[in-house]
Amino acid sequence: MFSFPKSEIGRTGVKVGALGFGAAAIGNLYQPVTDADAAATVAAAVEAGIDYIDTAPRYGQGLSERRLGATLPKNVTLSSKAGRVLSPITPPPPGTERHGFVDGDPFEEHFDYSYSGIMRSFEDSLKRLKRERIDILLAHDLGRETHGGQHDYHLQTFLRGGLEAMQNLKAQGLIGAIGLGVNESAICDQVMSAADIDVVLLAGRYTLLEQAPLDGFFDRCAAKGVSIIAAAPFNSGMLADGQHYNYAAPPADIVDRVVRLKAVCAAHGVPLAAAALQFPLAHPVVVSVLTGMNSPAQVETNSALFRHPIPPALWADLKAEGLLSDAAPVPEALDA
Repeated sequence: MFSFPKSEIGRTGVKVGALGFGAAAIGNLYQPVTDADAAATVAAAVEAGIDYIDTAPRYGQGLSERRLGATLPKNVTLSSKAGRVLSPITPPPPGTERHGFVDGDPFEEHFDYSYSGIMRSFEDSLKRLKRERIDILLAHDLGRETHGGQHDYHLQTFLRGGLEAMQNLKAQGLIGAIGLGVNESAICDQVMSAADIDVVLLAGRYTLLEQAPLDGFFDRCAAKGVSIIAAAPFNSGMLADGQHYNYAAPPADIVDRVVRLKAVCAAHGVPLAAAALQFPLAHPVVVSVLTGMNSPAQVETNSALFRHPIPPALWADLKAEGLLSDAAPVPEALDA
């Protein structure tokens, strides 16, 4: 079995594998997955050597966490999230999609970043996951892009209450590391200026299509000892032959950029998805790259892409073509 390299989250002692399993898909993201297929996917990931899995109450309104609780070995590093609480509802008709998840569990989500909201979310997650502790707890989807005019309210609620709840849980040993799970870096700077955190799970912002964190954000993380989990390395599938860019139809300039990226990769005999999966890990603050998987076949594909040899000349050509920031660290060859 291939052994994925491990790195420590901040200075917490919590370690994550270089390739992580994003469990939104087994919460029926966009399409239903049977219990049996979800269990087989998790088993395939563990068998492949993937020992870090991320989930959240949002994923299938508790379905992803519940499925992991039924199948996940205790020795796998696990992150989940808080900031939404789930309340029971009448089960919707079969085939109902809510918040992007089809046939989720019969709960509705509500934002709550207060002390009591974080505690309730955490306690409910423990029940679904059948665990006594969670390795990493992330405040989920803070930020102006998510909350708009309610941003300041939710941020202050978190800083004055929810953050203390996470710190207390960590002090009690019920959490190993705390941080944020977000899609934007501005909120990370706001929180880091007010509090000590260990990790940021940053989705879609450090990829072959986007390298804005090189403008100083990653340097600020390094200075504060904050690790980065780079999620969504394919930008919602665009870098892996998908049709979506950040959950929407791609603009023309992104389509053109992907065509050019593919051409450079093809010239070196490398799938674009392999380059996309391996690229983020070259930065020293990035400890894991996290991607969603909904079948054993996807686990096998992603594991192979992670190990695919990439010659140094490919990265040099991407920079020469203006397709990759000159400031971006690039991967060294991985041992197969």
